[in-house]
Amino acid sequence: MSTRESRRVLAELLWAEKYRPRSLSEIVNQEDIVKRLYQFVKEKNMPHLLFAGPPGTGKTTAAHCLAHDLYGEDYRMYMLELNASDERGIDVIRTKVKEFARSRLPANIPFKIVLLDEADNMTADAQQALRRLMEMYVDVTRFILIANYPSKIIEPIQSRCAVFRFTPLKKEDVMTRLKYICEQEGVKYEEEALDIIFEISEGDMRKSINILQSSAALGKVTVANVFKVVGLAHPREVREIIKTALAGNFIKARDLLRTLMLNYGLSGVDVVKQMHREIFSSEIQLPEHVRVEIADYIGEIQFRLVEGADDEIQLNALLAKLTLIGKTHHTVKATSR
Repeated sequence: MSTRESRRVLAELLWAEKYRPRSLSEIVNQEDIVKRLYQFVKEKNMPHLLFAGPPGTGKTTAAHCLAHDLYGEDYRMYMLELNASDERGIDVIRTKVKEFARSRLPANIPFKIVLLDEADNMTADAQQALRRLMEMYVDVTRFILIANYPSKIIEPIQSRCAVFRFTPLKKEDVMTRLKYICEQEGVKYEEEALDIIFEISEGDMRKSINILQSSAALGKVTVANVFKVVGLAHPREVREIIKTALAGNFIKARDLLRTLMLNYGLSGVDVVKQMHREIFSSEIQLPEHVRVEIADYIGEIQFRLVEGADDEIQLNALLAKLTLIGKTHHTVKATSR
């Protein structure tokens, strides 16, 4: 098998790439953005664009779909794609981009496209050079800048672009796509497992698909397999630790925590984040003032861990605090499903 064929096979194994939309008509949850982009395709003209928003919401995909609908299947001949996190220096702007901007135009469209992914990682000098190129070659080249943090793009560039703000995907859209992929790939799944995937990914479609593929590699997509591949403990086990500590049994809670960390290979920060999430879960019944007190102390523990404090000592301190709170507030009740 040739190197090119090997790469093609590898790409097909990456579901996030395999099931990426190829046309604007396939993009979901970004209706207003798609409507505006369709207008550019219809008019065969567009300004410089800035796509901003969280990861995995379709920014790069939308750029490719726009180019596809403008130029057809051979759109890559007329689009230069650069990842600005790797090629972010002023030399790239002065060579690659400049040379491409001077090259031959497509037959029916009066401009080519330069796609700068992760443009918020570009150096200040490169951005200053870019602003000048955007002016010089605007008649033959349009730039699409993609940024997770648009505030890192200098104002002169922002003012030259039409800004499109992408939002995290809705649950129903993510679930529909995951189920479609499972059907196409012949993967068996639990409905609850897909719910968990959405909660972990927080509207990031790419992350959702990658978690699904990793879970499917273990067999049926179950809740246990999902937590296993993402390196998180099952919420039920975390709630059991909190429940035990609040009940006043510090030693048992500490033993459960040690077992949990060994079984899942969790760091102290991982545990604290999951405990913080479960404190506000409906599965644990706590008075409001108790939640506030625990949340305040969890924040302190998290800061200590990030600053380099010992995981075991800090987590034991957290369990001790929970034990004291449980003994102080005798009305505390914790339920675990």
